[in-house]
Amino acid sequence: MDITNGIVIVDKPKGFTSHDVVNVIRKIFGTRKVGHTGTLDPDATGVLPICIGKATKVCDMLTFSDKAYEARVRLGIVTDTQDISGEVLKQCEVNVTDDELAKAVDAHTGDIMQVPPMYSALKVNGQKLCDLARKGIEVERKPRPVTIYSAEVSDFDGSEFSLRVHCSKGTYIRTLCHDIGQMLGCGAVMTELRRTASSVFSLDSAHTLDELKALREQGALAGVLMPTDSVFADFAKLTPSDAVLKRVCNGAVGYINASAGTYRIYDGSGKFLCIAEVSQNDGNPKNIIKMVKAFF
Repeated sequence: MDITNGIVIVDKPKGFTSHDVVNVIRKIFGTRKVGHTGTLDPDATGVLPICIGKATKVCDMLTFSDKAYEARVRLGIVTDTQDISGEVLKQCEVNVTDDELAKAVDAHTGDIMQVPPMYSALKVNGQKLCDLARKGIEVERKPRPVTIYSAEVSDFDGSEFSLRVHCSKGTYIRTLCHDIGQMLGCGAVMTELRRTASSVFSLDSAHTLDELKALREQGALAGVLMPTDSVFADFAKLTPSDAVLKRVCNGAVGYINASAGTYRIYDGSGKFLCIAEVSQNDGNPKNIIKMVKAFF
């Protein structure tokens, strides 16, 4: 059974960096060609898709996908990292009502501008912000557009609450918590974070590192690998003729009887080859098809 190509969904444990997980997966699956799909803070847990072999070509596409999180937030504290692990900069008395909290969270949903935190892996002029922050250097960060599709509050006890968030790429949940606290006038820090979904993958298909190690001993790792094309389940499947397929796979433009849109492309044997875009070819009976990304 082939265990050198595919995607495995890891339930990342607390205390591990995303790169730590990659190193463990390399040992478990016995291959060096392994990549993660975007960093998850060491203190965070949850869904981390890991790509193996040819599936590593999809890493950059998953990095820019939507995510879902469950966070725990504490009011009345401001830290330099915007989470509970940082140095406390300010403490305030908390007098926040349910209605005030709901309004503050609602004000931070939809299309918003967010300033990336200093303690992040984002690079400015070739240097990671977190490296500068550890040296006591703070640099100006430009606000970036992100989208909070939904944010739901639960278990508010007057000082702490849970927050479920569905958001776009590039969203910092601890910054979201910090900004909500700033609007409330008392500050806030994130105390826990769990990613519940990334792209089409959720905790339902995730495995702990210990589970994967046990499956290796049983010779059952192939059963947890998801095929590369599972990432593109929302795209329609298309099997062009051999002539069109040859042109597309060689990077040339082809012509096809298919509606405009993005497709998963397969050959006659059912092998997944690439993602392609079909565009309108006004005044002609066939539309234009061109490869977006190859996976062969």
